[in-house]
Amino acid sequence: MTNSKLRPAVFLDRDGTINEQMGYINHLSRFMLLPGAAQAVRRLNEEGIPAVVVTNQSGLARGYFPPSLLEAVHAEMERLLAAEGARLDGIYVCPHHPEAKVAEHRMACRCRKPLPGLLEQAAAELHLDLARSFMVGDRWSDLECGIQAGAAPVLVLTGYGRGELEFVGPQKKNQPVLIAENLSEAAERIIQLLRHERSGQRRPCLLQRIKN
Repeated sequence: MTNSKLRPAVFLDRDGTINEQMGYINHLSRFMLLPGAAQAVRRLNEEGIPAVVVTNQSGLARGYFPPSLLEAVHAEMERLLAAEGARLDGIYVCPHHPEAKVAEHRMACRCRKPLPGLLEQAAAELHLDLARSFMVGDRWSDLECGIQAGAAPVLVLTGYGRGELEFVGPQKKNQPVLIAENLSEAAERIIQLLRHERSGQRRPCLLQRIKN
């Protein structure tokens, strides 16, 4: 497929970006959408921009919860999003960890963020243009994953975001192109940028805060 037929997408970290950062979600009752997250995904849907979750879930590898719980959590996420008129175009999970308790997940893989394997897999399967896409997350590992894949990195200040910005970011060479209070603001700014691009204009400088 030629690049002209590939679509830009918004890749979304899960914990701390779409739902409350709760550490390991080892029970369905611990999964709660962040305010505005469903509306943000719906806005991407309305604009025809694929919204794809990419998430590390080493709790599987560590034996903290079974695959059936992860499936239930993602079914609940999709149910809650659907109740607000939103849908995901894909959910991609890395279940691996080099020191996993569960043998089948014990490996140094390419899909564990900050490595770009999940984005590359999604791009191949969903016909996405990584160079025109965005990676949104609350941790620098999300941003570095996007950069390695060729996508623009966006930091949200939900979840670990504020602490990452204050204590991790200053030591990092790679920086986000956008910093947003939450997923809603990130989605709106990304939509503006992609509309600008579709109009035939060059993408403007991205390095700016949406809010202080």
